Amino acid sequence: MTSFFPSRTVAIYMGRMFLVRTFGLLAALLLILQTLDLLSESGAILAHPGNTQSQVWEYVGLRAPQIVAFLLPFSVLLGTILTLITMNQNSEVIALKAAGLSAHQVLAPLLVASLGVAAVSFVFNERIVTRATATLDQWKDVDYGPLPIDRGERTNVWVRDGDDLIAVQQVRGRGEQTRLGTVTVYDRTGGELVAIIRAPQGRHAGDGWAIGPATRFDVATGRLSSLGTVKVAPGVRPDQFTLGKVNPEGLDFTALAAAIGDLRDAGRPTKSLEGTLWHKFSGPLSAVLMPLLGAVAAFGIARSGQLFVRAVIGMALGFAYFVADNFALAMGNLGAYPPFLAAWAPFLLFLLIGEAVLIRTEE
Repeated sequence: MTSFFPSRTVAIYMGRMFLVRTFGLLAALLLILQTLDLLSESGAILAHPGNTQSQVWEYVGLRAPQIVAFLLPFSVLLGTILTLITMNQNSEVIALKAAGLSAHQVLAPLLVASLGVAAVSFVFNERIVTRATATLDQWKDVDYGPLPIDRGERTNVWVRDGDDLIAVQQVRGRGEQTRLGTVTVYDRTGGELVAIIRAPQGRHAGDGWAIGPATRFDVATGRLSSLGTVKVAPGVRPDQFTLGKVNPEGLDFTALAAAIGDLRDAGRPTKSLEGTLWHKFSGPLSAVLMPLLGAVAAFGIARSGQLFVRAVIGMALGFAYFVADNFALAMGNLGAYPPFLAAWAPFLLFLLIGEAVLIRTEE
């Protein structure tokens, strides 16, 4: 194990340099993108009556994890290139090569450090990003107003009951414990709208749904009346609400796998969700690819004037991976690629490309 690394001292030196640059770049990019994003959204947040600066900071707290998850692979790529360029300019790579180390041994500390970054990224995505995404999606659905139901659940679900249409802004729980928030029932007869029934909450009750306190707007007379608690949608099952819309970015791996199983049992299509499920592993693991793709910046003589070109090639390889990854996911969502292939094909392809470039560079 120890022979795989240059030495304990050099391995710690390279790993620390790589991590400091990676997370330093991440902080700088986060500050820039968060500022730009806040400039575009702060007007919509403050437009809702009663919202103040505290709601703006709450938005920052929910949006920042999403931006971090998006930027982390890019930061690893740029951190790798910056680390290797510095070592190349200081002739440290030449010294390691002169000591008889292979290109893989030179990169070993960065690969191990990036594996740790990938593990942290996976846990961060599962525990923080998914919850922040679910909450932020709910908040946007109510135009940054108060959230009537706990965060982290399905939003903006539509269900059909015969001629009637039922819109629910928030759904939480499963089975008999399903709870609805902000319910709107469009009572239709023969395709024509007869009345609109609204209620802030609802729950499953026997063979229907008890919603209340409900109000009814009669389209013909234009009269609005209070109904109290009423029962609606006798033909709608709880799973029609809970499976009506699944936000894969707002669910962790376990919850998404359970939702896919429920959808499959109900005969619903799940291919796009399965691709996203696999990508919850392949996405964070892309950090391990970045030292391999950026390694072209480490080798070659710095005074030859080609160091900048090598850095550009490393960045081009890294960004080409992200383009291929997004393209494969899009093809998976369309059903053109199998889910496993859509999630893992770009990773495996660029792993081979990185190894080929590294071997060719070493030669």
